[in-house]
Amino acid sequence: FANQLRHQGMAAGTAVIEASVLRLRPILMTTVATLLAALPLALATGAGAAGRRHIGWVVIGGLVASTLLTLFLVPVVYSLLARALSVTSRKTEPVSWLAGVE
Repeated sequence: FANQLRHQGMAAGTAVIEASVLRLRPILMTTVATLLAALPLALATGAGAAGRRHIGWVVIGGLVASTLLTLFLVPVVYSLLARALSVTSRKTEPVSWLAGVE
């Protein structure tokens, strides 16, 4: 989404914020649905429940960690890479007075 917005002429920082806001709801809905599905595993009781509880808590912990990384780390890394690539592309652009020379 951020790349599409940047191709439309939006600045990198603004594109990252717009894309983050647009993707927040689907990410949270998917995470909550999966967490609710793993909750019976984490709260299991009865015979053999010890193994299932551990699996359930690992799934829940992984979902929480990956969601936090998705919501916070990915936009930051994208911003840093966009900034680095824009600096690199500016250095390699031809000098304007040489544009007409062949």
